[in-house]
Amino acid sequence: MAPMGIRLSPLGMAVFCLLGLGVLYHLYSGFLAGRFAFFMLSEPAAAGPETPHGSAAGGAVDLRELLAVSVLAATRGGEEVKRVREGNVLNAKAKGKTREGAEEQLTTGDLLSNRRMFYLLKSAFPAVQINSEERVDTADQETVPWDRIIPEDIKQKIQPKEVPAESVTVWIDPLDATQEYTEDLRQYVTTMVCVAVNGKPVIGVIHKPFSSYTAWAMVDGGSNIKARSSYNERTPRIIVSRSHAGKVEQVARQTFGNKTVIIPAGGAGYKVLALLDVPEKNQEEADVYIHVTYIKKWDICAGNAVLRALGGHMTTLTGEEISYTGSDGNEGGLIASINMNHKALIEKLPDLEKTSHK
Repeated sequence: MAPMGIRLSPLGMAVFCLLGLGVLYHLYSGFLAGRFAFFMLSEPAAAGPETPHGSAAGGAVDLRELLAVSVLAATRGGEEVKRVREGNVLNAKAKGKTREGAEEQLTTGDLLSNRRMFYLLKSAFPAVQINSEERVDTADQETVPWDRIIPEDIKQKIQPKEVPAESVTVWIDPLDATQEYTEDLRQYVTTMVCVAVNGKPVIGVIHKPFSSYTAWAMVDGGSNIKARSSYNERTPRIIVSRSHAGKVEQVARQTFGNKTVIIPAGGAGYKVLALLDVPEKNQEEADVYIHVTYIKKWDICAGNAVLRALGGHMTTLTGEEISYTGSDGNEGGLIASINMNHKALIEKLPDLEKTSHK
């Protein structure tokens, strides 16, 4: 006889054990379900693929982040440009001719800068269209990681702003003023990045590799550069390309008089900086920038964005806005100014538009 007068049969023991196991199973399964739900709520990224750096959920990009990467890309490209020039290993060769018949130069500096800039931007923003002056060789493909650090001056002046990735086009010029680069006229050389949204330039970065000066600006955001305190509208100093200074000089002096100063210079980036307050001794100053022939959009997009951000203008010679979508060239020449009556300038120089078609 069992203690307390209770006899337990083998069958009863089996039923009792099964009931106990059932109770324990339900209690433990409920505990596990609760822990799993908590884990899923606290770690949503574990349920799907990680969002790529530089791209927000839903195919959007943050323009503040894109500005930070653009500044870094221009600087990194500039390092290559400077290293090649100072090492005198340019390996310059002709890559073709301009419409005016001038020979276009290509150097090792162009190629290395292009590779560094393109792959940094592409790694950070894989969904964004990037247009560059130089062809990207897939054999040289490399991953250039971005540490996602936003410089303090950009953090202080620019707020995060997301736009659809498909609306963005990035234009990069890995070495502006290549001809002057081969002639060792270093003051004209820049590296540039521009971000256009729906064809409108909104971010511009112009970097001078040999002085380490970088200008950046974002439309409706902020900038680290400003306009000068005054400009001369009556007899403006006009900055133009070295190759066609004579064409502009004749028309300009007919309009503004013989005291009009024409400044021949290389590089579109340098010419835009000439309109602004740049704290460098070897940076010339001008009141108006004029170009009367065909020009590529990667040459002018960054400068256009900087001027727009500061309240200035860059248009064709007939006053039309330049769209940074579609073809890579601008047919209508350009005129750029800031803190001046831009429309009046265009009306005073009607013969320049005719010059652009000669």
